[in-house]
Amino acid sequence: MPLAASFSATLMTKDGVRIDAAHTPSRGDASLGIILAHGFTGSWRDPTTRRIAHVLSDFGGVVAFDFRGHGRSGGLSTVGDAEVLDMDAAIAHARSVGYSRVATVGFSMGAAVAVRHAALHGGADAVVAVSGPARWYYRGTRPMRQVHWAIEKAPGRLAARLAKRTRIRSTSWDPVPLAPYEAAGRVSPVPLLIVHGDADDFFPLEHAHQLFEAAREPKELWIEPGYGHAESAATPDLVRRIGRWISRPGAAREVAP
Repeated sequence: MPLAASFSATLMTKDGVRIDAAHTPSRGDASLGIILAHGFTGSWRDPTTRRIAHVLSDFGGVVAFDFRGHGRSGGLSTVGDAEVLDMDAAIAHARSVGYSRVATVGFSMGAAVAVRHAALHGGADAVVAVSGPARWYYRGTRPMRQVHWAIEKAPGRLAARLAKRTRIRSTSWDPVPLAPYEAAGRVSPVPLLIVHGDADDFFPLEHAHQLFEAAREPKELWIEPGYGHAESAATPDLVRRIGRWISRPGAAREVAP
């Protein structure tokens, strides 16, 4: 089946960064907009992300975008800090094209951004965090040690730019941004769904449990047997279940933008 048609858009963040985005109109609920946020080094143009957008468009219109420093977006990646402004621009765009309810769905780094945005800026009616970290500086797995090399070392940043078109800021956080688990406690009363696989080789299940324990109701935790990490491991069935969760009464409740 061909993927649903998407329409490109250029967004502008409050700090002046140009964001490359795409809007896939809803094939389901015309009032629901879904913001799709990729993981570190990802892009809305990646085939896996486009397939996720296609499945989610059965439930609402999808605004997918490249975080700053990724793909065709401007700026430099701050790996989850200033990216909340990119999310804010995507939500504003969804509202501007007529969606009265907006849910955010983030994968990995995008999950951390979705939770932090809900805590710091608001404006979403439901939040879904898939394969997200609970805290910063985690190096307990080999993939995360490789991620930190790409972020912290000049050869790693060069490799990320050449191989993944990801441009990473060379300076460290100052101050250190609010951690995802700290932000999770501030998402309520907006519903929060945390999805994590028991085969995730980046972040073990302790991250999902830390996020869930810190969050307040309404909240749900799905531990997915055999599910690996983020977009590349997400099956159409899992994405459809997420779409149904967003669509159900009480999940994506309308709040003031």
